[in-house]
Amino acid sequence: MALYDRLANLVAGTDDFPNVGFNTAYANYYDKSYKLAGHQFKNFAVNFPKDPRAEEAAYMSALCYYEGSMDYNLDQSSTELAINELQDFLTNYPNSERSKNISQLIDELAYKLEFKAYENGRQYFKMGDYKAAGVALENVLEDFPSTKLRPKIYDYIMKSRYELAMKSVYNLKEERIESALTYTKLVEKELPNTEYSKSAVDLRGKLEKEKQNFAVVKKQTEERMAALNAKQKKQAEKLAEANKTEQQIKDQISHEKQAKQMQRDSAALKTPPPAAPFKIQR
Repeated sequence: MALYDRLANLVAGTDDFPNVGFNTAYANYYDKSYKLAGHQFKNFAVNFPKDPRAEEAAYMSALCYYEGSMDYNLDQSSTELAINELQDFLTNYPNSERSKNISQLIDELAYKLEFKAYENGRQYFKMGDYKAAGVALENVLEDFPSTKLRPKIYDYIMKSRYELAMKSVYNLKEERIESALTYTKLVEKELPNTEYSKSAVDLRGKLEKEKQNFAVVKKQTEERMAALNAKQKKQAEKLAEANKTEQQIKDQISHEKQAKQMQRDSAALKTPPPAAPFKIQR
């Protein structure tokens, strides 16, 4: 590889440069340096579009990106890039013999993205975060409508809604039970005569029983709340009446004080002032 690197510098600008560049890309490909090889093949196809090997270089560039795609449990930016490169080859060379397996490679990479998204949702379920699991798995169905994982995704969404309903807080329990019941019916309809439909029937029976139990609890809770509200209302009325009586007493005392003061003031007005003392002149 070091020889190829030096040779590329030596033949730069000469007629031999395309051959050296093309062979260097292949050398890196066989050395499994897919990222470097893909870059070199792509440069060749772009810089020498009239070369008879341009189509081959474009194909090999896309193939290098495919080979460089990481495992599903790792970052999938390389997979997304590979899909784009493969689609670009189909666009640029729609009639090429090399296009025959491109669609298969794209499907393989797309499945890897689907499976990663599915696994993310499944991990949420394993951790007991059923709400996040349901959301993540529903996003998989939306992002990959033709996914082959649909039966398994349906099953995990159904189980997530079931667990969420059974372990729900009081205020959301009734709504979540209904949501889970609806989904069991969907699974039974979409996947008839399967292990998933059997599971749906089993879970629906448990949910119906939970629904009945919750109805009893809800009725008892509402009765207790009604009794408590009535008691609080009665206490409030008693307090208001006591406050009213206390105010009436205060008002009466105030009126009595005012009356006594008026009597005193009236008596003072009716009493004549004392006569001036008489003095005998000498």
